[in-house]
Amino acid sequence: MKAALQNYHARMQRVLDHIDRHLDDDLDLDALSSVAAYSKYHFHRQFTATFGLSVHRYIQLVRMKRASFRLAYRDAQSITDIAMDAGYDAPDAFARAFRQRFGQSPSSFRKSPDWEPWLAAFGPLDTARSKLMQRTFTTDDVIIRDVPPTPVAIMEHRGDPTTLGATIQRFIAWRKAAGLHPKTSPTFNVWRSERCPASAADYSVDLCVGTDQPIKANGEQIKAGEIPGGRCAVLRVVGNTDNLEPAALYLYRDWLPASGEEARDFPIYCQRMSFFPEVPEHEAVAELFLPLK
Repeated sequence: MKAALQNYHARMQRVLDHIDRHLDDDLDLDALSSVAAYSKYHFHRQFTATFGLSVHRYIQLVRMKRASFRLAYRDAQSITDIAMDAGYDAPDAFARAFRQRFGQSPSSFRKSPDWEPWLAAFGPLDTARSKLMQRTFTTDDVIIRDVPPTPVAIMEHRGDPTTLGATIQRFIAWRKAAGLHPKTSPTFNVWRSERCPASAADYSVDLCVGTDQPIKANGEQIKAGEIPGGRCAVLRVVGNTDNLEPAALYLYRDWLPASGEEARDFPIYCQRMSFFPEVPEHEAVAELFLPLK
């Protein structure tokens, strides 16, 4: 029974991965049922029963998520091109659907996103993806690495996590103006609070880019700092890297007590190795670092 369920989940996971890789293609039921190796007459019901969303609704949400990321974080692409990539024949149709879902026009979202309704709109998608994308980590997934010190430029986010998206926008714009491209200058997040503190005002994370060059703030609140070198337990996470809390919990709750190691006096942090929407969401990679004595 367990083997049969694992096989079923694996076939459905293939479908999700296929959708991620082929968002620009015609993702019809015939093609997707073939990927899952199920009858097209039953596949759509199986998909809805598994994920709580119809195939059509799921694809709509995934395309709209990619479109919203491109609007907020990738200003080089025109709204018309983003609309076409999201499966709309005309920008007007895309604008109506976008406004209906998020309460903002695409152009308004690009300038000043309201992230709270955005987060709410994608709740069903996050729930659907989490049904199969829960990772179980083991000690074999963790390596201990000697990490060199890394000088960084830091933009701090303090307060309500629902406004983090706006800080990320400013951070991306600043590093672009500073010529610190992710391919040549590594990206780090340093968490100085829990993901969901008792008070939203206590949420705290540093957005960092590795650089040993003099820092020009260009009107932003940027400061120089360093991620200290030393021994770290490193856990690589592949897939949806929006929420790294399960990986962090594994390191603290399971790996650290069993390892006999002790945590060093510096917060847990991650390095973003690849980013959605540059890569399909299931191919995004982050490495989590737990500093050790």
